[in-house]
Amino acid sequence: MQATAPATAKNETARPAATNPRPGFLFRLLPSLTDVAFLMPIVFLFARMQGATSMLGDGDTGWHVRTGEWILANGRVPRQDMFSYTKAGQPWYAWEWLWDVCFAWLYHHGGLATVVSASILILCVTFALLYRLVRRHCENPFLAMGATFLACAGSTLHWLARPHLLTLLLVVVLLMMLERVEQGKPRWLIAVPLLMVLWTNLHGGFFAALIILGGFAAGHAAGALFTAEPEERRTAIRKVKWYAVTGFAAAAATLINPYTYHLHLHIYQFFSEPYHLENINEFQSISFHSLMAAYLECSLLLGTLSAIWFVVKRRNFVPLVLLVGWAHLALFSARNIPLFIIIAAPFVAEAVEQTLGSLERARVSAWVGRWLSAFRTVGQEFGETDRPWRIHAISAAAIAIIALLIASPAATGKLKPEYDPKRYPAQALKVLRADPNSRIFTDDEWGDYLVYNLYPGHKVFVDGRSDFYGQDFEQKYLDLMNVKYDWEQYLEKYKVDTIVLSTTTALASTVKESPNWRVVYDDTVAIVFRREPLSEHQQFSTAVRGKKSDPRISTVERPATRIIPVKRTKGV
Repeated sequence: MQATAPATAKNETARPAATNPRPGFLFRLLPSLTDVAFLMPIVFLFARMQGATSMLGDGDTGWHVRTGEWILANGRVPRQDMFSYTKAGQPWYAWEWLWDVCFAWLYHHGGLATVVSASILILCVTFALLYRLVRRHCENPFLAMGATFLACAGSTLHWLARPHLLTLLLVVVLLMMLERVEQGKPRWLIAVPLLMVLWTNLHGGFFAALIILGGFAAGHAAGALFTAEPEERRTAIRKVKWYAVTGFAAAAATLINPYTYHLHLHIYQFFSEPYHLENINEFQSISFHSLMAAYLECSLLLGTLSAIWFVVKRRNFVPLVLLVGWAHLALFSARNIPLFIIIAAPFVAEAVEQTLGSLERARVSAWVGRWLSAFRTVGQEFGETDRPWRIHAISAAAIAIIALLIASPAATGKLKPEYDPKRYPAQALKVLRADPNSRIFTDDEWGDYLVYNLYPGHKVFVDGRSDFYGQDFEQKYLDLMNVKYDWEQYLEKYKVDTIVLSTTTALASTVKESPNWRVVYDDTVAIVFRREPLSEHQQFSTAVRGKKSDPRISTVERPATRIIPVKRTKGV
């Protein structure tokens, strides 16, 4: 028989009555497990990752900030490209314009330090709220913290100071709202379309909300189909209607953006082009040889078992639909892994807690029973001490200290908010700025970096806005990077006179061997080439071809050959 209780039913074991006196002010200053969850991303960033540098591990942050500056300066969103010389003036959609504006404002009040600090704060709030959500599904705080830890660890592969972090946060907020709905409070659905208006203008991941709403509707539809109880069927059908209506209202709310439905058409066109899914790393499947695969495998196993448990024990198909659907998306694209693990966390914690309770009551083994009983008892006691509200002074102090350290002029190492100079052409910028009229070619990742550092003085050949450049252009760019036979003709088409590349690329080796290019800078990280001036014979031939045939002209003036000294610097 299908249970009428929602998926968020509380633990079957009753809580012990609280006998402690009401906590005082000093007690409320002490850290809680919510504080632990809040601080978890900071620990990961600075103990296991590269700190502030990790948040700037992708050049897209740069063009997002410059876009926000342009919007603040012009009072409107851009509709045409202003960063490239290859597609200048062509239609462009700034999907995340609201994020761009907010973080451009932060940038003007503290540079990259405030951008990084705000991004870290978003991560901290995300996992603090996720822990609170999991606790509503699972009374044992240790299991709840374990599920939160798994979600935090599994999402680290995409921790970057970019708008997608807000999609992680808003997915948790949406799940918290739907959890109230499952408890019989459908009025929370009224807020979903309002959330979607904000979400659509912050990040293109707003489609995740529509998928989640569809999952809840499909799960309850399956419940109505497989139940034999008329009352339960009516309840399930009513919820299907709630989520269907909310889904349509949420979809309509996404039209409230500066580009209206044109944004949706653009996103559809982007994902319908196979090039992006086949060649952009974050849209490809994760390598199961990486450490990150362990978190995904663990989540897949626990998620599968939890989905089965909900179907067998509760006749609740919502977790099954959500977890199977998002597991498929996570296996299809690495970018979806953080969303899958976050969505799975509440269901996994609840299923594990209820399963351990069943094993304890079954008394399969005396020592196992004692261990499970002690684990449950300690968890309940600890949960009671953690239940009173706190001021969260520790969390506030920690994020403030981190922000101050990152913003300090003396910040070094993991605290320094900069693009890694071992990965980006930081030392080559001086050479590139020296010629304001140069047309620079570099790869799309470094193109983002040049937009951040050289715009508006220089424009780029290509950058990370793959949705803007389109499949045809991106394929030609990829052929160029792979040194296809016509690489020089393609550069000549756009009158490229300067090339800056990583010294490890195949194209850099090929250009170095070409007589038409010469090295003007090399620091082992980046190598800069300038187009070689034509030889005297080539200039003479060009001049002759350029002159009109005239019998009065017996000689042609030969322009002097321009010689530029080669500058070569070794070391970083």
